Amino acid sequence: MEIKFAPSILSADFTRLGDQVWTTRKNGAQYVHIDVMDGTFVPQLSFGDPVIRSLRPATDQVFDVHLMVEHPETYIHRMAECGADSITFHLEAAKDPAAIIRAIREEGKQVGISVKPKTDISAIRPYLSLIDLLLIMTVEPGFGGQAYIPSSTEKIAAARSMFKEAGLDTDIEVDGGINLTTVDTVLEAGANVIVAGSAVYGGDIAKNMAAFQKHFDKWKQENGQV
Repeated sequence: MEIKFAPSILSADFTRLGDQVWTTRKNGAQYVHIDVMDGTFVPQLSFGDPVIRSLRPATDQVFDVHLMVEHPETYIHRMAECGADSITFHLEAAKDPAAIIRAIREEGKQVGISVKPKTDISAIRPYLSLIDLLLIMTVEPGFGGQAYIPSSTEKIAAARSMFKEAGLDTDIEVDGGINLTTVDTVLEAGANVIVAGSAVYGGDIAKNMAAFQKHFDKWKQENGQV
């Protein structure tokens, strides 16, 4: 599967947000990962549609919007309108996941479901054929800079097996504690959409991007994808 890199702007310098995002784009990042937090589903507040709308003209990257919110159905139209290309909601926050999936489809956007570390991966089984992306949180959502939870590796592999058994080639995204030490682990387990925050935006962005691209190129060569 194609590896897609999604640097998370939660770790960016917001005084230079447009320039920093463009730096990731120039250095190979296909996606921009955007965490929308409401201070209720997770303790932190982040940003919403005004920031996304203002950033949209700065890049042609895919806007990968991750809703860490209660009542995600109330955000769908606003996220679509301000520039989201893909909208991911948390299974744990959804009273009617199928209805939220339909609402995202009606906006013409890609659909993602996310699960927290303690959620059994089998909970997504009813929705396998309805989504474009599964986001597996590899830390507890809400804060950047956390360490990768080792049990996530087995969860990623189990999800990939579920999709294969269903005859699906669905993207599996991982978010949390992804750096140059853990990225090979998640790729081997079956993830192909890689979110990284501080490992990209901490320090020299172009240099950090190049280091990740080196890992991706090596993995693709070793797995016959070049």
